[in-house]
Amino acid sequence: MIKVAVDCFGGDHSPQANTDGALQALKNHDDLHVILTGDEALIRQALEGKDYDKDRLEIIHAPQVITGEDKPTDAIRLKRDSSMMAAVKLLREDDSVSGMVSTGATGALVAAAVLRIGRLRNVIRPAFCPILPTMNGGVVGVCDSGANVDINADFLQQYAIMGSTFLENVYGVKNPRVALLNVGTETEKGDALRKDAFKLLSETEGINFVGNMESRDLLSGKYDLVVCDGFSGNVLLKSTEGTAVELLMKLKQGIYSKTIYKLGGLLLKGMFKEIKSLMDYQNYGGSVLLGTSKTVVKGHGSSKARALTKCIEQVYLMQKNDFNNKVEQQLEIIESKRNN
Repeated sequence: MIKVAVDCFGGDHSPQANTDGALQALKNHDDLHVILTGDEALIRQALEGKDYDKDRLEIIHAPQVITGEDKPTDAIRLKRDSSMMAAVKLLREDDSVSGMVSTGATGALVAAAVLRIGRLRNVIRPAFCPILPTMNGGVVGVCDSGANVDINADFLQQYAIMGSTFLENVYGVKNPRVALLNVGTETEKGDALRKDAFKLLSETEGINFVGNMESRDLLSGKYDLVVCDGFSGNVLLKSTEGTAVELLMKLKQGIYSKTIYKLGGLLLKGMFKEIKSLMDYQNYGGSVLLGTSKTVVKGHGSSKARALTKCIEQVYLMQKNDFNNKVEQQLEIIESKRNN
């Protein structure tokens, strides 16, 4: 049985989205057990009238909530009875719990994951790896997207290893094509960090490094994983998401601007629905914090039930495919070569 803790508070649609997402995940997987953390009365209210296997769901009462206004280090120290810290405590103290999902404050979650849960052996710092859709129907990961701003080439090497293992084992991408985010595709492009990283990634066994990538090609389908520092990755991610949303809104406004466009819009209604579904982050789960000793998934604050189900299934699949052990084995090989 794979156990996953779900922080039921901190998101825009909590706790209903969290509980509904958990119940759907239970229906999808017979060997899944979910532990909901948060205000028990409110969680039971959200579960009222729902049909689910009560033997595979439990609740841990934790009445406090960590918000985005809380300073991360203060939150994990002073709000020990919060829904987030109750889930973190489970991961730290219970070996049978594989991971957790939270839509709460990102800073507090990262701090708690690093300070209370800890890193995998040889991991320098865990990194976020969100998943986006590509125009050819595939997916692309961005690692890192905000956890670490000041890095060196060794960080990027680890992101490539962890991200490749993640895509292969959770999304079934064979031999993922790894690119380095840069200002041009030419080998000599970039600052000292990017040049050092290019050389190191080119020499790293076990990854399929295909060179530099310009930001405009993120969704092209030419790459499966993009490695970058957390600052650049966060800007890349939010710029891409924002552009997609604004373009869809502009397209909708244009269709309703003239009668003839409305007629054309009716004929293309099915296609527009497909595009909207393709670009909807709710279909892709959350951002996995790769490199922690237990799996931590950060869902978007506005996640609804469908996204929460996907987040839980990310934890489930990582455990099912022995992700952490595979990463540790690959990093051990790298460290051995570096020390010899």
